[in-house]
Amino acid sequence: MLKNYNKIAGIMIVISMFLLILGVKYVLGQDLVIMNFVAFAAFSVAVGVIAGALLMYKLHKAFYIFTVGLVIGFIELFRSFIIGNDGWGDLVGILSLFIFTSFGLVIGLIVEGILYLIKKQK
Repeated sequence: MLKNYNKIAGIMIVISMFLLILGVKYVLGQDLVIMNFVAFAAFSVAVGVIAGALLMYKLHKAFYIFTVGLVIGFIELFRSFIIGNDGWGDLVGILSLFIFTSFGLVIGLIVEGILYLIKKQK
């Protein structure tokens, strides 16, 4: 399944774009403008390219950790949008999405690097 990295990257682009639009439009209740769609598309394409690159270079553990970080980020995004502390919920939600996604990528790459060094030592 993980050999079709183009399809998986495309699916991740579509799903992350859908979740961002769903969160901002319906959960947060904000009107969407063109710049929202541009920003959502840029983030979604970045997520898809990173996921596709991880699979293309056979970094499966990094892909799974990155995906877990992305899922946690979206959960935190929706939680922040729903709770909405004094008008800061939208900013906190977007920042938490970026932070958890970035942590997932970095931790996944560190794990792959450690596994590579262990295999090289043997």
